[in-house]
Amino acid sequence: MVEIERKFLVASEDFKDQASTQTRIVQGFLNTDPERTVRIRIKGDNGFITVKGKSNEAGTTRVEWEKEIPVHEAEQLLLLCEEGIIEKIRYEIKAGNHIFEVDEFFGNNAGLIVAEVELTTENEAFNKPSWLAEEVTGAIQYYNSQLSKHPYKSW
Repeated sequence: MVEIERKFLVASEDFKDQASTQTRIVQGFLNTDPERTVRIRIKGDNGFITVKGKSNEAGTTRVEWEKEIPVHEAEQLLLLCEEGIIEKIRYEIKAGNHIFEVDEFFGNNAGLIVAEVELTTENEAFNKPSWLAEEVTGAIQYYNSQLSKHPYKSW
């Protein structure tokens, strides 16, 4: 139930050649308060509701609870979400013992590509692919909940 992850900008699209999967994601937020974010997501053919708690000071760790819900329920809940629906393609790339999730954003966030890697401890070592750029772990403007309110195109 605790999520530990690090987030990076992506320097090139070389990751696409290494991707084992790519999935379309549409998501919205019922609540974007940093203390408790509530997200509705359609990932491929599946629906999800997710609650995330406040991140620790480093921005690496927070409580996350997720439950799969029928996709038709997710579609209905997306209609109730705050303004600013996020659309992206998620690519999964294996690097050493880890899987990087790389999100290529569209719509008002077009041009933004962000990679995340989940870890078992905050200080766990991992291989950094050549296409990784600046680390943005803890930079709130890169949280999807913030991108829905303050999209990349407006920066």
